[in-house]
Amino acid sequence: MVQIIHASPALGSVQASDSISEELLRRFDVSGPRYTSYPTADRFVEAFSADQYTQALQQRAGGSLGSASPLSLYIHIPFCESVCYYCACNKVITKHHDKAVEYLQALVTEMDLTLAHLGRGAAVSQLHLGGGSPTFLSDAELSQLMLALRERFRVAPGAEVSIEVDPRTVTKDRLKHLRELGFNRLSFGVQDFDAAVQKAVHREQSYESVEALMIASRELGFESTNVDLIYGLPLQTPDSFARTIAQVGALKPDRIALYGYAHLPQRFKPQRRIDTAQLPPAGDKVAMLAGAIAGFQSHGYSYIGMDHFALATDSLAVAKRQGRLHRNFQGYSTQPDCDLVALGVSAIGRVGACYSQNAKTLDEYYDALRQGQLPIVRGLALSRDDIVRRAVIMALMCQGRLEFESIELSHLVDMRAYFKPELERMAELAEQGLVTLEPGAIQVTPMGWYFVRAVAMVFDRYLQADRSRERFSRII
Repeated sequence: MVQIIHASPALGSVQASDSISEELLRRFDVSGPRYTSYPTADRFVEAFSADQYTQALQQRAGGSLGSASPLSLYIHIPFCESVCYYCACNKVITKHHDKAVEYLQALVTEMDLTLAHLGRGAAVSQLHLGGGSPTFLSDAELSQLMLALRERFRVAPGAEVSIEVDPRTVTKDRLKHLRELGFNRLSFGVQDFDAAVQKAVHREQSYESVEALMIASRELGFESTNVDLIYGLPLQTPDSFARTIAQVGALKPDRIALYGYAHLPQRFKPQRRIDTAQLPPAGDKVAMLAGAIAGFQSHGYSYIGMDHFALATDSLAVAKRQGRLHRNFQGYSTQPDCDLVALGVSAIGRVGACYSQNAKTLDEYYDALRQGQLPIVRGLALSRDDIVRRAVIMALMCQGRLEFESIELSHLVDMRAYFKPELERMAELAEQGLVTLEPGAIQVTPMGWYFVRAVAMVFDRYLQADRSRERFSRII
């Protein structure tokens, strides 16, 4: 038996030490989606065209309700100076910083092509620069990019303006420049502080350097700082990772994102450099996750769900307590479910009932823009069934509770008839202690919150039709 400390899905606090049997771990330690969207991006099809995306943009621009709701903006900066062996992101490894010049020009072209259908001046409540390493760009280039964005979009007062930061690429002066550009949230990629682990994944950075940046970010008035960690990396042990957890707890970031490493070398070439013999066994991964949950809660963090922790005073924890949590391509969010315009190579967006993804290579991305075309290469127009199931899955993933009446009124379905096979499966999960069934609702239990992806997967029609799940990371 493995002792796990679980967080309440409703309150985010420690409830009890629940015993999880090895049989239960084996049953639910399967590959599954993270549900940053439904349907998931692997279900996108090449038959979806740029014309369908532009139609969605035009419908938003022409609709009084849609055009009034704020946008979320995501800009993908693919460049990194060196490769991290665990990385599964779309990136371009180069030390030639002049490559950013052409890329920034392309981003401006893509903005203008997008706004030809959407219209200029749309309000933005959330803006995020991700990668790759956005801080690969120089201060002048970041200024150029933010000016271009602000000339074309209206960043609303109080908007979340965030950027992913490689601690090896910034100083206090660079953080000051980011603050002057309007960024109010930082996400530091740390992964692990153990020197041997860092060397094994080719990402070496000291605790002291990150500590200095955290102190500087507070002095500069950033509203929120996040630290990314990964468990399951080569040479990690429960003891070594516990030391990293303690160090992060001492840094006191506002939020922590904790991800399980998914070793998929057949899909992600850099991972082939990892010695599989050095990867920790499944039992150690479970112990690392359990220790992280307990460790972070002892430092005053609420367990938001699946991969996110936040200080009790942080807006994410407040949204969780108040039932206002949402989930998008960046993970859990306080922002209402809104359209996402995504710019840059490989970027994934959502407008109306459509998902879209840009070309994954720079050559293909540039070629489309030179021809005056949006670089959409695949996507998905959601069916009515997709929209209903998305609402169900997001209710489970975000609130840990599914109210039948809410879905029935919003989508005009009879829950018991529409989801008869799924509700029968829920009865099995109830027997296993993962959910509690009420006359008109499904409540995820503290133990079930630990396996919430497995609960959500029951309502995934695509997984029902295709049981091959190797494309996804494992739940544990």
